Amino acid sequence: MSNITDSIYKMRFLDETADKRTPVHDLHPLSKLLVTIAYVTVVVSYGKYDVSKLLPLVFYPVVILFSAEIPLLPLLKRTLAVMPLVIGIGVFNPVFDRETIAVIFGLPISGGWISFISLLLKCVLTVLSALLLVATTGMERISFALRMLFVPRIFVMQLMLTYRFISVLLEEAANIWNSYTLRAPRQKGISHQVWGPLLGQMLMRTYDRAQRVYQAMVLRGFNGEYNTGSAKQLLLKDFLYLASWVAFFAAARHYNIPLFIGSILTGVGK
Repeated sequence: MSNITDSIYKMRFLDETADKRTPVHDLHPLSKLLVTIAYVTVVVSYGKYDVSKLLPLVFYPVVILFSAEIPLLPLLKRTLAVMPLVIGIGVFNPVFDRETIAVIFGLPISGGWISFISLLLKCVLTVLSALLLVATTGMERISFALRMLFVPRIFVMQLMLTYRFISVLLEEAANIWNSYTLRAPRQKGISHQVWGPLLGQMLMRTYDRAQRVYQAMVLRGFNGEYNTGSAKQLLLKDFLYLASWVAFFAAARHYNIPLFIGSILTGVGK
């Protein structure tokens, strides 16, 4: 039960943080969406051995976290949830790529380990940037920004309703769990004999509740377009926010900033 409750809280946590009033939250959702798209594009464009070149891009999520006053630990927990999949994909890199391409403190480092670390870093940065977008904007305003980019309405609605439907599914799972534990208070866990019926009940209850939600939306004037209120105009601060971050991403992509800083500190290359 605690796992289900925690999952519901995690869904609502992002919605609650999106309602804060900070300089980042007050920016236009389109500018934040475009910055996130540019960031993810730049991160995934690096080569598998470019670990050092990726390090300056850590600056972006750090700045957003502090500017938007978002706690780091909850976002890191959500980011780490996808790590097992990435680890399963890249865990064999050190096995197949054994060529030494670096030596650190006399210890040879193979290309497989470097590519594995690069894959993990890319995963953390891209997932964290997406979570920051939701935490500072909200799914409704993201949908509004997607419509401004002329994304087809059906895709935007599918994204929006799927996001909302997950919380409905979790709430119905919590209700079924409560009902089951009240009828079997001394039993530890759920018996495997009732897994099928409980799963069917959960899907039926969730579908029935989703239908009631849809009918309520229709009664309130829903006609296939999710209206989020009056359109917000792009201001000068939104253009500056977009231009400054895109310029930083471009500079980090075309120049090895850590190598440049290292050469200045050590005097090498002068």
